[in-house]
Amino acid sequence: MIHHQIRLAMRPDAPRDKVEEALELLRRMGREIDAVAYWTVGRDVGGDFDYGAMFAVEDIEGYRAYMYAPLHRRVDEIGLPLVRDMVSHDLTDDEDPATADLIRQIHAERFAGDPALVALIEGLGSYDGSSAPGRGKREGGSD
Repeated sequence: MIHHQIRLAMRPDAPRDKVEEALELLRRMGREIDAVAYWTVGRDVGGDFDYGAMFAVEDIEGYRAYMYAPLHRRVDEIGLPLVRDMVSHDLTDDEDPATADLIRQIHAERFAGDPALVALIEGLGSYDGSSAPGRGKREGGSD
């Protein structure tokens, strides 16, 4: 299994109705993307973030399907402008050491093929996780 988790700190001026719309779209991702085995979306507890989401997929093919789902891209377009700080990371029980490289490759390809997505990521105050072009590893970051 691969567990993809995001943590989000919202911008102070983010309209509440837009935040709720973005959270509902995250929930729709869990319900509607076939590759997702199970998921959760809710308040982030015990940190500097407001909300979090976790999506579990069976394998790297499912991960790719999840990452490239049109609904995922729609969530990015609507939700990322509301976000101040974001952390994105993955946890896997797959023993194959190549899995981590494949996850990073999927992110790199997704960013390389979507300059508008890169611009959304670059608009964040901070982003730790799979790196977008032009964003260096933050101290203590995972990539």
